[in-house]
Amino acid sequence: MILTLLRTRRWIGFTSVVLVSILAFGLLSMWQWDRAEQREAERAAMDAAMAEEPLAWSAASAQVAAGGDWVPVRLIGEYRPDEQAVVRKRPLEARNGFWVMTPLDTSDGTAWVNRGWIPTGGDALSTPVIPDPPSGEVIVEGVLRPFATADLARNEGLPAGQVTDPDPAVLPAIAALDGGYVQVLTSSPAQQDVRPLPLPETDGGRNLSYAVQWALFALVAIAGWFFFLRREARDSRDGSGAADADDLTSTSISRG
Repeated sequence: MILTLLRTRRWIGFTSVVLVSILAFGLLSMWQWDRAEQREAERAAMDAAMAEEPLAWSAASAQVAAGGDWVPVRLIGEYRPDEQAVVRKRPLEARNGFWVMTPLDTSDGTAWVNRGWIPTGGDALSTPVIPDPPSGEVIVEGVLRPFATADLARNEGLPAGQVTDPDPAVLPAIAALDGGYVQVLTSSPAQQDVRPLPLPETDGGRNLSYAVQWALFALVAIAGWFFFLRREARDSRDGSGAADADDLTSTSISRG
């Protein structure tokens, strides 16, 4: 009976849908599992990097040039507030805002520094008033990150002082060091009205839970397919048995 049902057009179509669903759920589970492993690797790399002593610019930029990220760095210099810019559409804790990019003159040259986050004002399209950086000599400790690659077309027509990405190609034209930009963690003197960016969360637990959920969906699809197949086979068998009994009773009555 089961083989007969499986050869029907309706069950061929239903089985095909279930197989595609199982394949999709399996691929999604594997993808989430891979993401969890990547996040764990990122967390381990970041923990190892943050455990190191801050490096001078030359050593830190060499690591970034070799493909590194989140490299601890320590700079001493003076900010150039007249050359500041903000990177737009940078939300933090469900609030839209900007990153504040300010050049810092050091003994190695001028480095771009991401001082942190400020919220949007009443109009998200207008450039906000950028808080002044600490004046005089400052000591900045942070992480050196590679520059982004901005879409130049998306930067055309933006309000003055706004850019889409921390990319020297769209930031104010200065003779900046090309090893990356510094994301501030601490500053002495401390900054005012600018919030240092938190380090990203790299816990893969959420991705692992999603991987398990997709795997469970695949198991539910398999179990559901077996359940409906067995139920329909049973109903068909019971219906055939009832029909045979009716035929037998009718024949007996006619003969009597």
